[in-house]
Amino acid sequence: MSDELRVAEHYHHGDLLHAIESAFRQSGKALSDMRIEDLADIDEFHIGGRQATDQVLGQRMLSEQDHLLDIGCGLGGACRYMADRYRCRVTGIDLTQTYIDTGNTLCSWVNLAQQVELVAGSALAMPFEAARFSGAYMLHVGMNIEDKAQLCAEVHRVLTPGASFTLYDVMQEKPGALLYPVPWATDASTSFVSSREDYIKHLEHAGFEISFVKNHAHFAMDYFQSEKKRVKAMGGRGLLGLHTLMQEEHPVKVRNMMQGLQHGFIAPVEINAIKVK
Repeated sequence: MSDELRVAEHYHHGDLLHAIESAFRQSGKALSDMRIEDLADIDEFHIGGRQATDQVLGQRMLSEQDHLLDIGCGLGGACRYMADRYRCRVTGIDLTQTYIDTGNTLCSWVNLAQQVELVAGSALAMPFEAARFSGAYMLHVGMNIEDKAQLCAEVHRVLTPGASFTLYDVMQEKPGALLYPVPWATDASTSFVSSREDYIKHLEHAGFEISFVKNHAHFAMDYFQSEKKRVKAMGGRGLLGLHTLMQEEHPVKVRNMMQGLQHGFIAPVEINAIKVK
């Protein structure tokens, strides 16, 4: 089995759309009243959730003419957020067919199907023509991609000159072994956590210029502390959340990731790069 098939299998959920629909109905709301805010707790499968999406992507100067690419879009939560905020078009690509099918249905439920398109495919061989997108981003995806040189080259190919590419990934900050499973991998065979230096090397070789790098470790720890307090105040987890995606392994996956963060082995790091050639 290829790495990509193993990655897709890791994220597969047998009845995801039904799980989301059932939880939403249990909350006492009708599907016709669904808003993107209602999906925030499940839609943002990266450290910091919607808050991180806003911090990392929310400062862009965008318009209705922009067409963004979300690499490893999952359910398309960030796609819907960006399309709703800026009225731009967003295309998302992800390996996991279940996420794509579910995400496209969610787009129709929140009336964003005309602005957001989610497609199944590989980030290493995207089914898009050259220079199609005016910007791209990737939120906690590179940990599942070993060939980062090909990833950067492929993203460079589909961007217009001068376009920005924002990465927000879990990166290796110092030597240390991770415990598995973690949210992005069941075991080490599909976990390709790399250093920021490795990312920068491949980005620059592909034709990008690095505009800034930011470590979000302190933000991550503050976020998890605030989430712990929020869940306690609520008397338990909500009906929808990342536990819906990770199912019974949710606690151990988060605990193992937290250990790596606390020891400083890993951290969420943001890199912003510009296509210059």
